[in-house]
Amino acid sequence: MSLLKEDDHAAFTEIYKRYWKKMLLIAWNHSNDNAASKDIVHEVFMSLWERRHLVEVLNLSAFLATSVKFSIYKYYQRENRRTELARQNYEFSELTHDEEKLDALFLKEYINGIVEEMPERCRLVFRYSREMGMKNSEIAIKIEVTEKAVEANLTRALKIIRAELKNYGLIVLITLHVIYAFLK
Repeated sequence: MSLLKEDDHAAFTEIYKRYWKKMLLIAWNHSNDNAASKDIVHEVFMSLWERRHLVEVLNLSAFLATSVKFSIYKYYQRENRRTELARQNYEFSELTHDEEKLDALFLKEYINGIVEEMPERCRLVFRYSREMGMKNSEIAIKIEVTEKAVEANLTRALKIIRAELKNYGLIVLITLHVIYAFLK
């Protein structure tokens, strides 16, 4: 320690070599976080170097261990403070959720506009299927066509919507399955 106080870099290097593994183990035992442990040990050794003229150390091993434990305590205080601030400012996620709702509403309205432009039978099959949740067999009975005709019209409706969304640039962002699962 007396060499360290005289700004001897070799003395600091020797202290580091002797104690860094033990300090890393202490930090890891208290935090169970490898990255945080390394950061804490690094900070403790940097602090030792920066305060080498100010501190009186009688037992270097105990001093370093206590410094590591105190740094872990400060680390947890900072993390708890960050968590608390994030929890208090939760409104940001609510805003994001509101924006997502607006986006979904806009998309639903856009798709409704596409559906309105479809041929009548195609539009009916699509609405019965997606908006009313009817099965193909129920739709076939209701509009007096075969189930194959219902499937063909539903496939045609989905192709029309996909093409329009692709032209609008939205197909990259979402698939129709996700859209209709979300909008139901």
